[in-house]
Amino acid sequence: MVKKDQKWEWMEKQEEAFRSLKKRFTKEPVLAVLDLNKKMRMEVDISDYAMGEVLSMECEDGKWWPVAFLSKSLNETKRTTRFIIRRCWQL
Repeated sequence: MVKKDQKWEWMEKQEEAFRSLKKRFTKEPVLAVLDLNKKMRMEVDISDYAMGEVLSMECEDGKWWPVAFLSKSLNETKRTTRFIIRRCWQL
């Protein structure tokens, strides 16, 4: 982002940053195709302001690969709710 009195520039530095991000978005971890016959695990985390979840599946290579991600911010009501109740929302 630029300030309103600053000219927009796209130089080699910006191009390299763009290429780096593009490469990262197209490499691992890539979502695996869900197979309900395989072992699954769900990892969850919650803070005072947001919550996130990852559903992963154990693949043939023995590694756990993500099949779904969820991330959302908590509204004011949920932010003021006791921690134990917020943990229950994750389930």
